[in-house]
Amino acid sequence: YRGKIPDDCWHEPYMPRAEFEEEVAAGVAFIGRWNGGRLIGVMGSQDRGDVILIRHAYVDPECQRHGAGGALLEALMARARKPLLVGTWAAAVWAIRFYERHGFALVDPVTKDRLLRRYWTIPDRQIETSVVLAGPTWRDDGA
Repeated sequence: YRGKIPDDCWHEPYMPRAEFEEEVAAGVAFIGRWNGGRLIGVMGSQDRGDVILIRHAYVDPECQRHGAGGALLEALMARARKPLLVGTWAAAVWAIRFYERHGFALVDPVTKDRLLRRYWTIPDRQIETSVVLAGPTWRDDGA
């Protein structure tokens, strides 16, 4: 995301260990994709009551476009018994296209703001610069 997301939202490392541990403590469960004993991708999911959030999906740039992200997403989708939502940076057009190829659709800006405030715990600046995509089984209840 470096160079794509707003500079005031970027930090190095992108997810420090303490933040990872906080996410796990908050209920984010991670799965990984391995190649030859090397972790090449991770994707998390978080049950938020009536939906499951896809959280922290990353694939090593050297391994992108070879199916690792798709395999991780398909594994999460196969297990999900609730509608799926994913939030990402609006500037991450590659990520948006990835989710759209897997049946997700962008929600409108008003719905996006409502969903981000309801299900995520992120700063207002991140809400301003993010989008939400809804999985194929999601239906907006308007709440």
